[in-house]
Amino acid sequence: MSAETPTCQLLERQSMDYRDWLWVAPPEDTWLTKGDGRLLSADHGVVETWKTQGKVAFSALETTLPAPAGAVLFWPKAHALGEWWLLRLCQALPAGTPLQVVGENKGGIKRVLKVLAALGLGCRQRDSARRCTLFETCLEPVNLDPDLAWTQFDAEGLTLKSHPGVFGHGKLDDGTRLLLETLSEALPDLDAGAKSEGQTGASVLDVGCGDGILSAWLARRGASVTAVDVNAFAVEATRRTLAANHLQGEVLESDVYSRLEGRRFDTIVSNPPFHQERAIDYGPAARLIREAPAHLAPGGKLVLVANAFLPYPDLLEAAFGNFKILADDRRFRVYLAKKANG
Repeated sequence: MSAETPTCQLLERQSMDYRDWLWVAPPEDTWLTKGDGRLLSADHGVVETWKTQGKVAFSALETTLPAPAGAVLFWPKAHALGEWWLLRLCQALPAGTPLQVVGENKGGIKRVLKVLAALGLGCRQRDSARRCTLFETCLEPVNLDPDLAWTQFDAEGLTLKSHPGVFGHGKLDDGTRLLLETLSEALPDLDAGAKSEGQTGASVLDVGCGDGILSAWLARRGASVTAVDVNAFAVEATRRTLAANHLQGEVLESDVYSRLEGRRFDTIVSNPPFHQERAIDYGPAARLIREAPAHLAPGGKLVLVANAFLPYPDLLEAAFGNFKILADDRRFRVYLAKKANG
């Protein structure tokens, strides 16, 4: 099976035995899963795919990792996240472990030279092709804690925790701001939802929870919140945000609804992603909309914000039969769709 992505095509042409190497934050590429490597990723969906194929896979924030023969770090779009990965590997893997770092030139891979030099790690360029570059070095202990990457900021009267790689890292994005301005109108009966033991109000699902701003805002108003995200950093950020504000909520790693089979909610809220690194990917948002009725109680609502140019009206019409636009500032729109009571 030949490699499909440019970075993996560059690795495929190396005269290397990558058996028992650790693939760190890789793209989805069948060439990787057909080999004998191991996976370390913050993407819950990718981790679960590897595990279902009988492969060894670890989530990014697992505390211990077995020593591999070597590691390949796929340099991410967010350079601060790439720096976190380097610190994580220096902390978690034995000194002297071979490390290769690969990425697309347009993604800023050549900045790795300066990053590695700042960490005191020697480095050389091993190869360049397919508009990608491959560097190699060896891991050594670094006197910097990866946890220093966590940041804190305030928004909407809440303390928010954030990590590189989380959507809107370190700030409240404009789409979420518009959604928050609209939620009181969209959910006037927030506290009047179906109550059961352990719930304090309407059951609300936050899909793609990010740093937890929506979950915290809703929990502060009495909602019984469940938050999901495919990104392990986002899940941990939301947990930390809820704790920092003395709020309660269930937070799960989930690829959209993958961990929620059979569960229904009074409301689903979301600012869904439409990028996978630099590529546009409507897949998660399409699943969010298409499968929402199955996860809503009768009369339940889906409220989401999206860039105005995205083709969500057709998806909403197909899933619900109708919808409303609650807000439109020409950049973003807030949509509301309601499941029938019957």
